[in-house]
Amino acid sequence: MRILAIDTALDTCAACVLAEDDEAPISDESLPMARGHAESLLPLIERVIARVEGGFDAIDRVAVTVGPGSYTGLRVGLSAARAIGLATGKPVVGVGTLSALLAPLLADTVEGTIAAAIDARHGAVYAQALGSGEGLAPAHLAIADAADHLGSGPIVLTGSGAPLLAAALAERGVEARVAGVAGPDIASVASLGLLADPAQALPRPLYLRGPDARPQDHARIARR
Repeated sequence: MRILAIDTALDTCAACVLAEDDEAPISDESLPMARGHAESLLPLIERVIARVEGGFDAIDRVAVTVGPGSYTGLRVGLSAARAIGLATGKPVVGVGTLSALLAPLLADTVEGTIAAAIDARHGAVYAQALGSGEGLAPAHLAIADAADHLGSGPIVLTGSGAPLLAAALAERGVEARVAGVAGPDIASVASLGLLADPAQALPRPLYLRGPDARPQDHARIARR
């Protein structure tokens, strides 16, 4: 099986084609960017597919990161993945951004807890953890609350929110190491996509907090 993986959830625009049982992608490209995913993604996918014998006909499945991440970035990736799936008749699966961040740590022998954290601004993180304790399902938490959920350590952290969480853990006397602060590796997105059940891992955005905008209940013109 060959999978086309797409990631636009954070500050990267990336895609790759990975064959089942292969460690390295057949073709991949990753561009760091905070904005501009909509303009960059489709040309990037075209370049990636051009290096694959058989092109889109050789793809059996499409995977895309579903969040947490930026609202615009997620919509760009999801729209592209769904369009490709519709055009090729191939299934599309969603991969959690935090799960993709954790995947490389799962491949290593790590004692204690592993946790992925994405800086959600305003003193909060999106976090997910696996390990010796109860673990932590993907959640939007204040940094202090996230630190409290991770237990007594040792803890290995990854993601843009890892330094913030490591500092909070240090204040509690908990041993924590930051393994990296970059976004998910596109090959990890592809690997998780190959394992996903298309009936369960739906390509829908994963929002862990409500929108920042709120209705104006006291506006000059009352809402009807």
